[in-house]
Order: sequence, then C-alpha cells, then structure tokens
Amino acid sequence: MVLRLSVPAGEGFRPVAVDLALKVAEYVGCPPSDAPKVAALLESLAWTVAPNGNASADITFEFHQVDDELRIDAQCAGRSSEARHPLSAAT
Repeated sequence: MVLRLSVPAGEGFRPVAVDLALKVAEYVGCPPSDAPKVAALLESLAWTVAPNGNASADITFEFHQVDDELRIDAQCAGRSSEARHPLSAAT
C-alpha cells in the first residue's frame, strides 16, 4: 500500500495531514492508543522538512505499509525525512 498526500507547508493544513495519517495508521493495523505517537511522528516530519512553514511550498507525505511497519516519508523544498511506526502485528 502506498498513499501520497500533499498539503501546503503552512501550519494551517498540517492538522489535515495528521488526521489522514491517523486514519491510515488505524487502517493498516495500529491500535487507536497509538494515535498520539503517529501524530507526533507526522508533526516531527513536517517540522524537519518545512521548519519555517513556508506557505508557498507543499509537503508531500507518503504512507507505506512495509511488512510489520507503517513508514511515512516526507518531502518539501528539497528536504526529506522518514519515520517508522510498528504495526500491532509486530508487538
């Protein structure tokens, strides 16, 4: 599974990306109790690739289910970062 989402890098659209990330994480097997961890991962990625919240750029998030992990890749204005979260089957 691969899902790609692009949102403006300004802080106003980041909650949309976080909400979608939580739905994707739940769909691929993360328990609802992991929601704060997944939200924190996404926020961290957003700040890493768009530290100044450049409203003229987009952050592209890619969600990958890889074996027993949810991998989230983020890219913006030439920066990239990746985070991984174990799925419930891995615990």
